[in-house]
Amino acid sequence: MKKIVVIGASDQSRCTIDVIEQEKKYEIYGILDKKLEQGTTFEGYPVLGYLENIRELIEDNGVYGGIVAIGDNFTRYKVVKSILELRPEFNFVNAIHPSVIIGKKVRIGEGNLIMPGVILNNNSSVGDHCILLTRSSLDHDSNLGDYSSFSPGVTTGGRVNVGNCSVIGIGANILHSKSVGNHCVIGGGALINKDIEDNSVAYGVPARIVKKRKKSEKYL
Repeated sequence: MKKIVVIGASDQSRCTIDVIEQEKKYEIYGILDKKLEQGTTFEGYPVLGYLENIRELIEDNGVYGGIVAIGDNFTRYKVVKSILELRPEFNFVNAIHPSVIIGKKVRIGEGNLIMPGVILNNNSSVGDHCILLTRSSLDHDSNLGDYSSFSPGVTTGGRVNVGNCSVIGIGANILHSKSVGNHCVIGGGALINKDIEDNSVAYGVPARIVKKRKKSEKYL
């Protein structure tokens, strides 16, 4: 089994570790986190330092790659960018729970966390470094952009497009052929029945845009 590291030590990391352990595809060599002291443990795995240790871990310890387990989309993007600046050939792995249903012609990028009960239907596409939480679904011919996330219970119709670095809140629904732009936040339980433009915060049934946001603005 190839050795990997989990970058980040948080609730999101615990979920990621659970999936990796159940998938049984990779061996977790340790955790990288700047807030925890090197030599301590997190979820039973040693804390190995932070990003500055990646070169040593790969060259001296045979680490194949890893996954960035950080919930905030834009923060995850910044950490991935930092890793690639240090080690351009770093292998980002997916953590996909065994219960996930994957249809024909589905495309999945790298560095994604896909939790129990997720459904990816025929000809759908998941970008890089996305998070799809419990029982969310991406229907046929739909696309989820890089660094975006689905909260638990999100459902889309077919031919839906969600841009990069956007988050869809718990139980939200996106109707057939509708689009959500880049860096959007969609509130829990929202019904998206029209396209949502970039950098929008929208919620309600039906959803309406309530304000614009900066791409780096925190939402968690």
